Amino acid sequence: MIPPRTSFDAEKLLFLALSLFPIVVTLSDGTHPAVAQGSNNSNPTTIAVNVGVILDLETQVGQMGLTCINMSLSDFYSSNPSYKTRLVLNVRDSKRDEVATAAAALDLIKNKQVQAIIGPQGSAQADFLIHLGDKSHVPIVSFSATSPALSSLRSPYFLRAAQIDSSQVNAISAVIQAFGWKEVVLIYVDNEFGAGIIPSLTIALEEVNTRVPYRSPISPSATDDQILQELYKLMTMQTRVFIVHVLPTLGSRLFAKANEVGMMREGYVWIMTNGITDLLSSVDSSIVASSMQGVLGIKTYIPDTRNLDNFMVRWRMKFQRENPSVHNPTLNIFGYRAYDAAWALAMAVEEMGATNFTYQMLNASTDTTDLDKCGVSQNGQKLLQELADMTFAGLTGNFRLIDGQLESTVFQIVNINGNAARGIGFWTLENGLVRDLYSFSTSKYSTNIGSIIWPGDSTSVPKGWEIPTNGKRLKILVPVSDSFFQFVTVTRDPITNTFQVTGYCIDIFQAVIEKLPYAVAYDFIPFASTDGRTAGSAYNDMIDQVFYKNYDAVVGDTTIIANRSLYIDFTLPYTESGVAMLVPYKDRKNKNAWVFLKPLTWDLWLTTGCFFVFIALVVWILEHQINEEFRGPAAHQVGTSFWFSFSIMVFAQRERVFSNLTRFVVIVWFFVVLILTQSYTASLSSLLVVQNLQPTMANIDQLLKSGEKVGFQHGSFVYGMLKQMKFDDSRLIYYQSPEECNTLLSKGSAKGGIAAAFDEIPYIKLVYSQYCNKYTMIPTFKTAGFGFIFPKGSPLVPDISQAILNITEGPKMIEIENTWFPSKSNCLDSTNSISSNSLDLDSFWGLFLIAGAAAILPLFIFMVMFVKKSWHEVTSSSGSLQEKIVALGRRFYQRDLNPYTSREAKDRNTNDGGNEAVETSENTNFPLSPSRDFSKNDDINNEQGTLSTEQGLSNHVDEGCPT
Repeated sequence: MIPPRTSFDAEKLLFLALSLFPIVVTLSDGTHPAVAQGSNNSNPTTIAVNVGVILDLETQVGQMGLTCINMSLSDFYSSNPSYKTRLVLNVRDSKRDEVATAAAALDLIKNKQVQAIIGPQGSAQADFLIHLGDKSHVPIVSFSATSPALSSLRSPYFLRAAQIDSSQVNAISAVIQAFGWKEVVLIYVDNEFGAGIIPSLTIALEEVNTRVPYRSPISPSATDDQILQELYKLMTMQTRVFIVHVLPTLGSRLFAKANEVGMMREGYVWIMTNGITDLLSSVDSSIVASSMQGVLGIKTYIPDTRNLDNFMVRWRMKFQRENPSVHNPTLNIFGYRAYDAAWALAMAVEEMGATNFTYQMLNASTDTTDLDKCGVSQNGQKLLQELADMTFAGLTGNFRLIDGQLESTVFQIVNINGNAARGIGFWTLENGLVRDLYSFSTSKYSTNIGSIIWPGDSTSVPKGWEIPTNGKRLKILVPVSDSFFQFVTVTRDPITNTFQVTGYCIDIFQAVIEKLPYAVAYDFIPFASTDGRTAGSAYNDMIDQVFYKNYDAVVGDTTIIANRSLYIDFTLPYTESGVAMLVPYKDRKNKNAWVFLKPLTWDLWLTTGCFFVFIALVVWILEHQINEEFRGPAAHQVGTSFWFSFSIMVFAQRERVFSNLTRFVVIVWFFVVLILTQSYTASLSSLLVVQNLQPTMANIDQLLKSGEKVGFQHGSFVYGMLKQMKFDDSRLIYYQSPEECNTLLSKGSAKGGIAAAFDEIPYIKLVYSQYCNKYTMIPTFKTAGFGFIFPKGSPLVPDISQAILNITEGPKMIEIENTWFPSKSNCLDSTNSISSNSLDLDSFWGLFLIAGAAAILPLFIFMVMFVKKSWHEVTSSSGSLQEKIVALGRRFYQRDLNPYTSREAKDRNTNDGGNEAVETSENTNFPLSPSRDFSKNDDINNEQGTLSTEQGLSNHVDEGCPT
C-alpha cells in the first residue's frame, strides 16, 4: 500500500533541489519533460490559437492553477516541437466576483475570439459562463468547479476536468452505514458549491436507512457570532454526527468555534467532504492541531508516483520565482487538475489540425448589447468532440472525460491526527470500504478499515446521538382510559393537579430505561382533555402527535400495525403477539349417544373391521383340516372363525389352535389388537373428559355461519379486522372493560349479548385470568404485539429494542406480569379447551402392514405345502382341469389326521370328557362331520396298514362315538 502523502518532507525537498540537474536530464525521456518552453514559438509555420484563462488570481489556488497551466503547455510543446499549433493564453482575473467573471469571459469571446476558456475557479462563477459558452460554442473547461448543480448534460459546452462533488456521496454513506449511525446533520456553505451536493447526499443516506433531521446552511460571509448561534442550535439536538461540506476558509472558522463550545469532545462525529480534505494543506496548521483532532475526511485519491514528486519540485521553484511574496507554497489536487486540463486542451487543438480558427459574426443592430454582438466559434463543436474523446496518462492518473467530467472510482478515508491526515482506508466503486486497494471486502459497508481516533482522543465508536443535557426532557404521551387499567392508569390529584401514571406498560418502559447505558430524562404526559377524559380518538391521534413532532414518544398499550409504521417507528414488541377469540365453554357430557365412535376415524374403523374378517379367514384356512373346532356345518365354521378373531379383542377366545403357522398369525394379531384397544381406551377417556370443556364456537367459520353477535374492545383496530372478515355492523357490539365483556358473554347472543369476544391476546388474557372457569381462548390472527412509539428514525429505537430483549429474557418480565396479571389457582389449563383429535389410519398403518404380512406369509406357506402334499392325487386322475381343481378343493375340505394333530385332538377330548363329546354330538341338530364316519376311517386305516382294529376302535371312542 502506498502511504498517503499529506505534507511535503523538507529534507526530501532539499535533496531533490540539489539533484535538480540530473532530474531534468532524466525527465527528458519522460512523458512531461521539464524543459521550459513558452507558448509563443518562433517557428513561423505554427498556428497560434487563442485560449482564455479566468481565475481568481488573488487567491493561492488561482495563482497555483495559473503556474500549473503554464508548466503544462511548456512541457507539452517541449516534448512535441513538431506540432503545428500553439496555445496562446489570455489570462483574466475574476477577482472573486461573478460579475467580473462574466465581463472577462465576454471580453475574451468578443475581442480575443478564444477557442476555449480554462476556468472559472468557483462553481458560482461558472453558472453564467456556461450559458455564454453554449451561446458562442466555446468549450468551458473548469478544473475546480465541482458543484453537481453545474451539469454537463444540460450544458454540452461545459467540461469538468475534475471529479464532481456528488461522486463522493456513496463513500460517505458507506462510512455512515459501517458504524450504524441512523441520523446525521448536514452542514454546508449556502451557495452553489454547498447546496449542489445536498440532494444526492440525502438520497445516498436514505438508501442506507439514515435520516437527515436537520440541514444547517451557513453563509459564506457568516460572522463568528452567526456560526456560534448555529452551533448552539445543533448542541440542543440529539444527533451527534455532522457532515461538513464547506471550503477551507469557512471550515477552519467552523471547527475553531465548534472546539470553543465543546463540540469536539468525546461522543461527537465530524466527517468532512473533499472540499476541505483535498485542500487541507491550505488550512492553518494550528487550527488543524487544536480544533480538528479526530475528524474523518473523504479525500480524492492520487497515487504517489516519481513523476508527481518531480513535478512538485519544479512547480515549487517556478511558483516562488513568480510569487516571491508567498512563503511555503503548497500544491493540491486542483493544481494537478489544471495541469492535465491544459495538456488535454493543447492535445485536442493539435488533433484538429490546421484549421481556420475563426468566429462567425452575427448581424446585429446598433441598439443591441455586447452579448448579442458575440460571434459563434466555427470549430467549437469539433473541439468539444476531440476533448470528449481524449485519453492520456495525466499527473493524477488516467485522464478521460465521461459525460463531460472525470470519472471517479477511488476515495481515501483519512483521520485527522496531529498536524496531518492519516490514511485509514479506501472506498472503491467495486469493493466499498477496504483497508487497502489490494484487499477485498465481503460487504460494501463493512468496517474493514484502520483504527480511528475520534474526537476527545477516544478509540470507542460514538453511538452518534445523545440526550442533550442542556436540552429539553422527552415528552412522552400516555393514553387515558377508564377500562383495562392494568395496562396504563392515569390518576389525577385534584389538589395539586398533578398526574401519576402506573400500569403494566409503564413498569416495562421504566425497566427498559434502567437497562440503557445512559440516562434518559422524560416526563409522562396524559393524552387527555381538560376534564380528564381522553382527547381525540386515543391511539391514532397520539400517533399523529408524534408524527408531527409535538411529542417525543408514546408509551402504552399501542399495537404494532403495518399502516402505523409508515409514519412512526415502533420498538420491538414486549407482549405476546396475536388476536384471539374468547368463547364460553359448553357441557356436552352424556349428550352424544355416539361418542364411543369418535376415538377412531371412519377409515380406521373400516380398516380394523376388514382385518378382523381377514384374520378370521386366514385362521380358518390354516386350522380347517386339523382342528375339529373349525369343522362342521358351514354356519358353524363361519361363526367359530369370526368368534375366534373378534374375541381376541377382549382376549376371550376358547378355541385352541394346532398349527404353528396359525399360532404365528395369532401372536402378531394379539399384539395389534392390544395396541388398538389401549389406544382406543385412552382416546375415549380423554374425549369424555374434554367433552365437558368444549368451546361453543370452535373457529371463525363456524361463528360466521351461526349469525350470532360478537364483541370487540371500544376503539380497537380489531373492529376493522372484523369488518374485513365480513361481520355486519348489526352483529358487532363493543365493550369497555373486562367486566362488561364477561356480562355480554354470559348473556349470549340470543339474550342481547355476544357469542364470542375478539381482542388482542394481552387483553384476552386479562379477561381470562379473571373468568378462567367460564371461557376458553382460541388464537385467531397474528399481530406484532405492543410496542413503544417514537418518531421516524429516532436513535432511541435500537437501544430500547435491545433493552426490551434483555427484559423479556430475564425474570423481570415475569415479575411485572405477576404483579399486574395474577393467575387464579382454580383456573383450568387452557390447553383443555382444544378438542381432542380422533385417531386416524395414518397413526396405525404400520401395524396393519405388519399384521397383513404376518398373515399372508403363513397362508402362502400353507398353500405351498398343501398343494405339494396333494399334488399326486390330483395328477393321478384323468379328469379335466376343472375337475382336478374341484378334487383339490375336496381334498382341502377333508380332515387331515396326522399323528401329531391326532394326539392333540385326543388330549383335548380327554380333558373335555368323552361322554360329554358324544352327548354334544347327539344333542345337536347338525349331522356328524365326515371325520366321524367309522367305515371311512376303517378304510383309511386298512389302506394305510398302520393301524390295528383295536387302535381304530380306540380312536373312534376317543372321538365320542357310541359304544
